[in-house]
Amino acid sequence: MEKQRKRHEHLISAVEDGSIAMEMGIEPGDKLLSINGQEIEDVFDYHYYVNDEELLVLIEKPDGEQWELEIEKDYEEDLGLHFEQGLMDEYRSCRNKCVFCFIDQMPKGMRDTLYFKDDDSRLSFLQGNYVTLTNMSDHDIDRIIRYHLEPINVSFQTTNPELRCKMLHNRFAGEALKKVDRLFEAGITMNGQIVLCKGLNDKEELERTIRDLTAYLPKLQSVSVVPVGLSRFRDGLYPLEPFTREDAKEVLETIHKWQKKVYEEYGYHFIHAGDEWYILAGYEMPEEERYDGYLQLENGVGMIRLLQNEFAESYEKLEPTDREISLSMATGYLAYDYLAEFIKQMRVKCPNCDVHLYRIRNDFFGESITVSGLITGQDLISQLQGRPLGDCLLLPCNMLRSGEEVFLDDVTVSELEEALQVKIDIVKSSGQDFIDAVLKER
Repeated sequence: MEKQRKRHEHLISAVEDGSIAMEMGIEPGDKLLSINGQEIEDVFDYHYYVNDEELLVLIEKPDGEQWELEIEKDYEEDLGLHFEQGLMDEYRSCRNKCVFCFIDQMPKGMRDTLYFKDDDSRLSFLQGNYVTLTNMSDHDIDRIIRYHLEPINVSFQTTNPELRCKMLHNRFAGEALKKVDRLFEAGITMNGQIVLCKGLNDKEELERTIRDLTAYLPKLQSVSVVPVGLSRFRDGLYPLEPFTREDAKEVLETIHKWQKKVYEEYGYHFIHAGDEWYILAGYEMPEEERYDGYLQLENGVGMIRLLQNEFAESYEKLEPTDREISLSMATGYLAYDYLAEFIKQMRVKCPNCDVHLYRIRNDFFGESITVSGLITGQDLISQLQGRPLGDCLLLPCNMLRSGEEVFLDDVTVSELEEALQVKIDIVKSSGQDFIDAVLKER
């Protein structure tokens, strides 16, 4: 067969054992050229075309030989291919200079990947990332609508076009909001996010934004409101102030008012406050029903309530034990009081359970950063050295880089174990995982 050159060639990095691709003789190092005669631009095209039950797949071998493979399969059954580039294309970096961007608030000298700002609609569909829409072309919108890719997660900040241009430092940021209209009219499910900045998009502007966003119900199924994260590395950046307790109460009053209004009409709550607002205001977390199935969990909305409910359910089934347990646990300021309550309850059924819980202050990024996911290895070392740590130190999995045993500052788990002279166990995020980790035989 005469060799054909395609503009888009996608190098296959791995083939799953027992997959259709393996049965057809596709191997790592081969290139995918087309499916059903269609050139594959990126992962959007691939996911769309590979769903068909009958496929004609064009593969190029490393020596240039091309194979046309006729494949019959179940609808939506995957071929089992993995590509050198996850998006089957270059990642699109952010064109904005947002006043609240956390990457701009990081010190120099950290690993390069921590400074990459993504704003790629394909990551919104695949991984749940939030995008500002400023990086999306009409062609991107056309393909989302054509393939009906959803949900698409939109980082709104505000519906005031002029203010959005100011906050994103992009003169096209206000115009980009019109793309939401096209997604809505095409019936694409969306989620939204508002990073709230004091003196910019709060108060009357927050009211306006929520009111405007209700026009996209029910296709815009949820919107989270989270406070801006402010590190100590803000020299030369837009002057932003942290929110106070009174500010948090005012934000929650606005959100609760709109939750009630939307619920009466649509039967769900739509607008949600990040857990930090309730902690800052000194309020109890809302009941589980208020979170509409935890649609905004990755944005820190409902994480504490879910953890509380999971712990309570697992604790109820826990059999008393007189085993002697000596452990330690470290977390950020945000979750400390809740974990302390869990440990207190554990001691009722496990009276010989001795767990030292340590609240780690974020000296690296600044004390206003209270989440455990931004705690560095060096802060753990400096604040835990010489403290009673028992037979094992438990750390939440969100402290580590996904899939690796490395903290944000490149300190590894083994280096931390060496520095603290204690075994470390990484704990998953559920209430049952908490109990299992405490009671684990070591």
